[in-house]
Amino acid sequence: MTIEVLEIARELVRARFPQARAAWLGGSAVLGTATVTSDLDITVLLAGPPAPYRESLRYHQWPVELFVQTEASMQHFLAMERKARRPATLRLIGRTYILADRDGSGEYLQRRCAAELAAGPAPLTVEELRSARYRVTDLLDDLTGSRDDTERLLIAADLWRATAELLLTGHGRWTGSGKWLHRELTAFDRDSGTEYSKALAHGMRSVASGNIEPMLGIVGRVLEMFGGRLFEGFRAEGPSRST
Repeated sequence: MTIEVLEIARELVRARFPQARAAWLGGSAVLGTATVTSDLDITVLLAGPPAPYRESLRYHQWPVELFVQTEASMQHFLAMERKARRPATLRLIGRTYILADRDGSGEYLQRRCAAELAAGPAPLTVEELRSARYRVTDLLDDLTGSRDDTERLLIAADLWRATAELLLTGHGRWTGSGKWLHRELTAFDRDSGTEYSKALAHGMRSVASGNIEPMLGIVGRVLEMFGGRLFEGFRAEGPSRST
């Protein structure tokens, strides 16, 4: 990240949020993964209204995503993301440059979010693991049975996602959506000395070329790590009725 980018982000915060308790610049600009289409991800903590809201804009020709929070709204999103094991807000605060820190909350929340990211999510419950195995098994059967090339490719995309999520959450790792799921899987491989990301990507490319065997192989190996395929005997309880 360049000094120019950091100064532009600070200038935006000073101009639009002089009352901010804290603000952080996160995302690809900080992580070193920026591309020509990347934007500046800026999270701002306010004491109250007009927060919370999200806004997309341009500032000095830079595309900017603003995440304007109160402490209460931030805790709400953090709780939702912990449950889903997709730590978007934790990343946007824990892996950042501090742009403003009026009352110490900038440094405190950055440190707290970074520690939680490093600790990882809660382990899967028995029910969650069974549900994940069932979903991967179901998609695997769909891929095996399909004879339509387009349908196979769409099933394989869902299967890639479900398998990556099972692998990560089954090992106590955070997951994500889109590019972040790929990045988390790549980080897992780097830390573990494995190549699941490459194997799953190869499986996807093979399905696109008309060969499903590599995808079946890597998904089957991941399933075996967690007890194998699951269909017969699977049961999921519905929500209980309110009285």
